[in-house]
Amino acid sequence: MDRLDTMRVFVAVAEARGFAAGARRLGRSAPVVTRAVADLERRLGARLLQRTTRIVRLTEAGTRYLSDCRRILAEVDAAEESLHAPDGKPRGALNVTASRIFGRMFVTPLVLDFLAAHREITVRTVLDDHVIDLIEAGVDVAVRIGSLPDSSFAATRVGQVRRVLCASPGYLARHGTPRKPADLEALDALVFSGASARSEWTLGNGRAARTVRPRSVLSTNDTDVIIAAALAGHGIARVLSYQVGDAVAAGKLVRLLAPFEPAPIPVSVVCPAGRGSSPKVRAFFDFAVARLRAASWLS
Repeated sequence: MDRLDTMRVFVAVAEARGFAAGARRLGRSAPVVTRAVADLERRLGARLLQRTTRIVRLTEAGTRYLSDCRRILAEVDAAEESLHAPDGKPRGALNVTASRIFGRMFVTPLVLDFLAAHREITVRTVLDDHVIDLIEAGVDVAVRIGSLPDSSFAATRVGQVRRVLCASPGYLARHGTPRKPADLEALDALVFSGASARSEWTLGNGRAARTVRPRSVLSTNDTDVIIAAALAGHGIARVLSYQVGDAVAAGKLVRLLAPFEPAPIPVSVVCPAGRGSSPKVRAFFDFAVARLRAASWLS
């Protein structure tokens, strides 16, 4: 078994958290997989996995080695894909991820346009508000909202969004328009939560930041519900600017206390290390960067 094959065995066992499960994933016998990992540990002179009767866990060394294996294998796969496409034409399966609402509003339309222009590519999208491990999930390109941790990932910033307060004209006509953060405490809040009956919003930045506690009349873990309630005149919502951009432009919602908004949040297109050399990944990455930079609600 060569080194790359041994790496694939180790990754399968680590991700499946078991030798039998890893063997099933690879279509091999459990004894073969067990011996391969044992030989790897002897060669490296380090324990990579902690075995128990119920589960297999990574050691600290194993965690570092798993990250390196995933990166190396991704680079190898991309290099082989490039060899199979000597003309440089994008082809094959592409995996893309984004958060749920952003993905529906921005990523899905550009994916459909990309498919129309590249008939030899298929795309699988994963829209999830939880941060996905791109290497473990086999993701080729991600669109991320928020500051990115230092990593070997390739990332290009395409815009920014803001956390904004908004309410319907009807609600403001009945209850008044807040002029300063303290005014919010006399108004009704629509809160993205699910655990607390009271809201707590921090406005501004640094030393100028201040926390207000308006009365929560609706608490939910679904942003669509919050926006629907705001449109129906039930209170003040705090959401990301792109989520209500069309409603604000149409006058259905009014943006409030803009001078007190926190610092903008970056939006980036991200590619795991090693995947950027793939023609399909490079083509989609560049396409997504150009399209998202032109989006009006990301400035």
